[in-house]
Amino acid sequence: MQTAADAGDAATLLAAVPAGRRVALVDPRFVGHLHALRLGLTDPRFPAVTVPGALTAQPEARGALLRALHRTTAAVGAGAPVVEPDADPAPEDRTVPGRIAVALEAEGTAVQRPALGSLVAAVPTDPEQQAAAEAGLASVDDEAVRLRNAVKAHDGFFTTYCISPYSRYIARWCARRNLTPNQVTTASLITALIAAGSAATGTRGGYVAAGILLLVSFVLDCTDGQLARYSLQYSTMGAWLDATFDRAKEYAYYAGLAIGAVRGGDDVWTLALGAMVLQACRHVVDFSFNEANHDAVANTSPTAALSDKLDNVGWTVWVRRMIVLPIGERWAMIAVLTALTTPRIVFYALLVGCSLAACYTTAGRLLRSLTRRASRTDRAAQALADLADSGPLARAVAKVAPGLPGAFTAPAVALLGTLVMIGGALFLPYGSPLTVAAAAVYVVLSGLAVARPLKGALDWLVPPFFRAAEYVTILVLAARSDVPHAVPAAFGLVSAVAYHHYDTVYRIRGGTGAPPQWLVRTIGGHEGRTALVAVLAAVLTHTSGFTTALTALAVAVALVVLVESIRFWVSSSAPAVHDEGELA
Repeated sequence: MQTAADAGDAATLLAAVPAGRRVALVDPRFVGHLHALRLGLTDPRFPAVTVPGALTAQPEARGALLRALHRTTAAVGAGAPVVEPDADPAPEDRTVPGRIAVALEAEGTAVQRPALGSLVAAVPTDPEQQAAAEAGLASVDDEAVRLRNAVKAHDGFFTTYCISPYSRYIARWCARRNLTPNQVTTASLITALIAAGSAATGTRGGYVAAGILLLVSFVLDCTDGQLARYSLQYSTMGAWLDATFDRAKEYAYYAGLAIGAVRGGDDVWTLALGAMVLQACRHVVDFSFNEANHDAVANTSPTAALSDKLDNVGWTVWVRRMIVLPIGERWAMIAVLTALTTPRIVFYALLVGCSLAACYTTAGRLLRSLTRRASRTDRAAQALADLADSGPLARAVAKVAPGLPGAFTAPAVALLGTLVMIGGALFLPYGSPLTVAAAAVYVVLSGLAVARPLKGALDWLVPPFFRAAEYVTILVLAARSDVPHAVPAAFGLVSAVAYHHYDTVYRIRGGTGAPPQWLVRTIGGHEGRTALVAVLAAVLTHTSGFTTALTALAVAVALVVLVESIRFWVSSSAPAVHDEGELA
């Protein structure tokens, strides 16, 4: 920390700081809570952040900061305002950091201004303002505010009332011992894997231990995000771990339950894979709809207006959040049912609960889409195209085929292809060449569906249809093969492909775009993998070679997507974010 005599001296001192470091300007008259200053100076997610009397800049904004400081040095020293003469600057923009923030924004550098709420951050200029600021400091406990703000603003009922009241204190305990969110996330994963191992024993004691450990894992899962918000430890690695470990934990637990059930004489692998497929398809509906509409222009849907009104009625908010069976309610249900019942009942409950939740959320999204008047942006259309995960075969068809006209053509064609593929896998004789023909039709229809930009009102349904076609086809063909261990192998394949799809979602959310095209081409795209599994089922009919082929395909896909995903998320190009999105 160094003290500058004036703005010119501050520019000289800042220029001497190594280029790769974060720098900050703080007015010496600053009066405020420590956490207010922490919010303004230590959040790594934004290139520049300001609170009244303080400004910080990440290395990428250092150049703009120095240019702004040099430009305004003379004006500040002469007492001239940085803003336009006819403007009335806010009090916080009259300080040197405030003036620099205005100049940065004028140059085009985004400056984050965190909401302080009841926290005090001020630069008093007279005794009256000084007294008011000090009174505000005394009346507000910034540690209580910090703890309260560590909890996600919008969460499920179970998480809000049964976990967060004490997990925030665990987060503070971790912060005071210099534990990182990534360490807590890893501990949550390890606990969930131990829970899966306990369930795999197939004993009542193992099931009880599994249920308890799953809840402990969820407490830690809540704690890592609260620790990140409490200590402002957002990181690229944390974004990747938090985004993917929830799915890894849940699906590993499904596998543990299935193994335990088999040991008890009840094969529920098909139910386990069905639950995973349903959950993944639910998520892609949420992701696809949100990406299609998050930057839409002029959203005037009366359904959305009604939803906003219901959000102002307390009890309806919690009912609606519980209906969608978010991760807290879902894991609590799984844990209790594991301890008290059997794996088969757990999966039946999951399938029924997630099906009802999927119907509710999808119906609401359909109503919003059909009643809104808005223009979808090019960015949204590109996001949907990336989520579609079209491989070389579908792209080749899209390249040579003319785009079909019609507002609902793309989802209609995608739905038709999905029905053809799943129907062929379900109803045609197993191993018949006709199933391969159905896959060929699916490839053609998949290409036609994405031949034009996905800007229609219901085009967000295209990626979910493709996910359902691929996942359900793999499930059905493995279940119908009557080959030992084919369904567990299919479980592994769907897990690997689903990881790729979740990775795509979180890359898009981070603003860095989808995975590279070479990766999509290498693993074949949704239509290539679906067609390949159909061919394998026809060629390796009722032989153990089908299980071997599914296992090899799962390993190959997992290796390629994991290596590329790890390379991306630990690289400097990955965004420093912490997921605050919809309920998982």
